[in-house]
Order: sequence, then C-alpha cells, then structure tokens
Amino acid sequence: MTKTSSGSLSLEGFTFKESLEEKRKRAEKIVEILMKTHPREKLLIGDPYRTLIHCIISQRMRDEVTYKVWEKLFEKYKDIKTIASTPVEEMQAFLRENGVGLWKTKGEWIVKASRIILEKYGGKVPDEVNELMKLPGIGRKCANIVLAYGFGRQAIPVDTHVNRISKRLGLAPPRVPPEKVEEYLMELIPKDRWIYVNHAMVDHGRTICKPIRPKCNECPLGELCPYAKGLVTDEDIKGKA
Repeated sequence: MTKTSSGSLSLEGFTFKESLEEKRKRAEKIVEILMKTHPREKLLIGDPYRTLIHCIISQRMRDEVTYKVWEKLFEKYKDIKTIASTPVEEMQAFLRENGVGLWKTKGEWIVKASRIILEKYGGKVPDEVNELMKLPGIGRKCANIVLAYGFGRQAIPVDTHVNRISKRLGLAPPRVPPEKVEEYLMELIPKDRWIYVNHAMVDHGRTICKPIRPKCNECPLGELCPYAKGLVTDEDIKGKA
C-alpha cells in the first residue's frame, strides 16, 4: 500500500495514476477556481449554538425548508434556555407541524443537546470536534459545520456534495467513506483554505456538478477534472462493477 507523506493516507484505490505532489498542486488550483466561481462574502451564521440547531434540523432536509423552520424556531423559542426548558414533545410537535422529516428524533436531539450544553458546558457550545460529537444528533459532519460556520475555524465539513465532488475530482478514492474524504482534503488543501471548501463545493454541486446530469460542458474545472475526462465514473463512486 502506498502511503502519503502524512503516513496515514494511501494512493491506493484511485482510478488513475497521479503522485501526491501532483494531486496537491491540482487540488490547490481547484480550490482557487472554486473560490472565484462561488464567492461568499459572509461564511458564518454568526452563532455556534444557532449553527448547531440549524445543522440538526438540516439532516435529510432541503436547504430552503431548513432555513425557514430554523428562523421560525428562534422566533418562537428565543434562546438556549428557552429551548432547554421546552418539553421534548412540544419541540417534536413544532417540527412536525413545520414539515420537518425525522421530527421525533430531531426534537429530542434539539432539547437534549441544549440541556447538555447548559449543564455540562456552562451554556457555551464546545469548540472541539470530539466534544461536539458527544452531543445528541451531532456527527462529524455537523461538528465541522459548527466549527467552520459557527466559530470561523478551519474545518472541512463533508456533506453529500463535498463527498461526491471530491471523488469526481479525484481528490479522494471513489469508494472511501466521508470521514476519509475529509482526511484526504485536509492533506491536499492548504489549511487556510479549509473553511472555503464546503461552501464552494456545495454551491458547485447545486449549480454545475449535480448528482444526475452534471453540466461538465459549463464547468470551469474541466481541464483539472478526471471525471470530465472519463477517468472516474459514477459507477466507481457508487461501488458498482
């Protein structure tokens, strides 16, 4: 197995040959183009707690629905103390009435996470991945979203867009899990750019590199993209022969 310079990542599993240094240089060019193509003046929601609640609601939800429900929730329940004192059943009913999927589980997560933050962390959302992942409903992706969009820390949340696009771009092997995709991106992309990766790839995935019928002919990454050149396929990513 070929290891990278970090000693933990392998070049095995990629569908085309490329050295680590070549991959790193290409990754830096890709991020630069993505940042110019999908600029965003404001990266932060501005509040770690509200970011955390937004992330819980967003799971398996469309962005536009998530944002509307999130706004309504904080109009009705003003702050963490109010939410923590709300009966779980009431929060579940609120989410159900507003069309949130998995409302029963999410309602419990929102109230219980709020109580834990108050009781264990003095009302302040923890700013470390492993501590965030101890909260109900917070996996690694959400933990990194809170760090990046709530605290402004350098982190790479790997959602469905980042996972798909990273593999199409040949920045991670096509069959590795999302947490491994994060490791490859952290190895290949300069740390001061990490915070931009998620929003740029998400915007790119919504507009150009769509799950079905991606617009490769309109993509500014065409010359840098092994998927556009047929070196990576959706079948590779899905794990089909």
